[in-house]
Amino acid sequence: MSFPAQSRYTAEQYLELERRADYKSEFINGQIYAMSGANRIHNQITFNLAGLLHSQLRGRPCEAYVADMRVKISSTGMYAYPDVAALCGDALFEDTHLDTLINPTLIIEVLSPSTEAYDRGGKFAHYRKIQSLIEYVLIAQDRYSVERFLRQEDQWLFSESTDLSGVVHLQSIECDLSLRDIYDKVAIPDDAE
Repeated sequence: MSFPAQSRYTAEQYLELERRADYKSEFINGQIYAMSGANRIHNQITFNLAGLLHSQLRGRPCEAYVADMRVKISSTGMYAYPDVAALCGDALFEDTHLDTLINPTLIIEVLSPSTEAYDRGGKFAHYRKIQSLIEYVLIAQDRYSVERFLRQEDQWLFSESTDLSGVVHLQSIECDLSLRDIYDKVAIPDDAE
């Protein structure tokens, strides 16, 4: 399904079109942006994350969503599809469709060459406006690197793990991710490290 040509859309128009579409699109400032598919490495990292989070969140009042859960940044009106969105406690949704989460405490993006600058800059600027968001994690696919931004009152603290023997603690959902497990079945060229 293609979107009708017009210069700007309302959030309601976007949601109506998106819920019928054959592919995912993000929405910002009245514009709809089609999302491209992910490559093998991106998908493997995301799959690894899903498995790691599932095993650690089982039996706890926490939920994680991979790739297809839309997140709304209420204060800016942006709708995005992070690679992972998670929270502990009650999940809140925009409406009864239960397809647009509004209160993630953790967002993880697997960086792609075409979106890395945006994920670090403009998209993170929007995500920072989510009041419930405590952590933002960026995972490289061309090198061993997991960057973690942790909200501490009015500032974001940065840390980076680049050693395969390292472990990243996700404070927002009390989970630990080893880099070795994140990058399982992912071959990073030696000259990229």
